[in-house]
Amino acid sequence: MRLRERWEYLGRAPVIAWNAVVRGRYCFQYDFMPITVRGMSAAQRLNLLRSGLNLIWRRLKPWSWPLNMQVELTSFCNLQCPVCPVGARELERSARAIDVALVEQLMREVGPYLLTVSLWGWGEPLLHPRLDRIMEITARYPMATLLSTNGQNLNDAGVQQVLRDCPPTYLIVALDGLCDETNSVYRRGARLQPALEGVRALAEWKRSTGARLPMLHCRFMVMRHNEHELPGLCQFCEEAGFDMASVRTLSVIDSPLDRHTGMIPGSESLRAYAYQGDQRVRRQDFVCQHAFSFPTLMADGQLVACDQDFNCRHAYGTLSPETSLAQIWWSSQASSIRRVIRDNPDQFSFCRNCPFADRPISSCSICSFHLRPVVPE
Repeated sequence: MRLRERWEYLGRAPVIAWNAVVRGRYCFQYDFMPITVRGMSAAQRLNLLRSGLNLIWRRLKPWSWPLNMQVELTSFCNLQCPVCPVGARELERSARAIDVALVEQLMREVGPYLLTVSLWGWGEPLLHPRLDRIMEITARYPMATLLSTNGQNLNDAGVQQVLRDCPPTYLIVALDGLCDETNSVYRRGARLQPALEGVRALAEWKRSTGARLPMLHCRFMVMRHNEHELPGLCQFCEEAGFDMASVRTLSVIDSPLDRHTGMIPGSESLRAYAYQGDQRVRRQDFVCQHAFSFPTLMADGQLVACDQDFNCRHAYGTLSPETSLAQIWWSSQASSIRRVIRDNPDQFSFCRNCPFADRPISSCSICSFHLRPVVPE
């Protein structure tokens, strides 16, 4: 979060607090996706207020439970994207699918408090063998559910059934080209056909049944090799049946910078960062909130402050039947990690290479297009 955005949010705090506490309603955007939480429970309302206090003080032991969470369903993938620790073979954790019992344990504890849960990490979530059970579990709780996929098995009959029985609030399909040749430059091994077949099938099912969800969101990451296709993006997405599209900028990860330089768009307006020569311009107005409100649970049960710590060098702890989220979230280990992130972030390599810190805005996306009414609740 930019320092300016932090103060703007605090300036809106009285209105946010009134809507949340009195009306039980909170409207916000998550990476350009409109989300409205209605009928908030007392636990959600109080947690939102306490999280607002964390925004001011960034206490080493937060007053609140996490406001949002990311859950990595798998740590393996069917593609080899070059700017990804899985595709680049930099992921040192074992390839595995998260234990369903662990997801159930997590949701029992924190589900009543969350506003959002993002069901993806560094692997492909639709490859989880018990995706049906995970979607059933998350559907029990009053939060927005976000699921992101490369779409390579989106046309699978079993996957389609899961997404109809327990639809996420948003299904994000990552397509980085309007033809196979362009898309596969970054999404190595990908084909558009299964992704588009899956989207069209869900769009037709929604039309025939009147279902609102899932909202079908095409996320297009703009790079040097595909920026020429941007003018045709909206028509492409509308014809495919998407409800919205967004343009995302290329993020760095905790890896050598030269891996990214050849992909930086030629147009400065499409770049995530400003550059002087080949060097990224460093900004000093970033205030990290992930460590205080938005942790990530990896597929092996390790809880980290940020998904950029993809090898869990500085994990808060490991969720297990013997260890609760509360024990980890408010532990001395978590507090010591938050202290470094708050006061001396350059000690951690994933903070030095933070994909958010040097951006002019907090979001990784730069624009969105609503092709159909988007009013998810």
